[in-house]
Amino acid sequence: MRMNTREAAKIFKALSHPNRLELYLEILKNQESNFETGEECLITDIIGALNIGAPTISHHLKELQNADLITTERRGKFLVARINRSTIMSVVRLLGLDRSHF
Repeated sequence: MRMNTREAAKIFKALSHPNRLELYLEILKNQESNFETGEECLITDIIGALNIGAPTISHHLKELQNADLITTERRGKFLVARINRSTIMSVVRLLGLDRSHF
């Protein structure tokens, strides 16, 4: 699927807020570090790493989810977040960053 500029603008707008960008990068870092162990990225683990209150994190998670940057899933009382790699790859293709001549 090819991403249009309106979809890309929504993604960039979501990432333009410093707290959301920090949250997104923490999810990415946590997901990458847990990849080999098979553990998942629990939002409770991220809350401690950021200087943002839980209600604010909840708001930012919804914004990231609305931009299709992450998916979330409830596991009992825990919330698990995952990066939506297909969205990021669509942005990379749109920007022409997938070419090896850089």
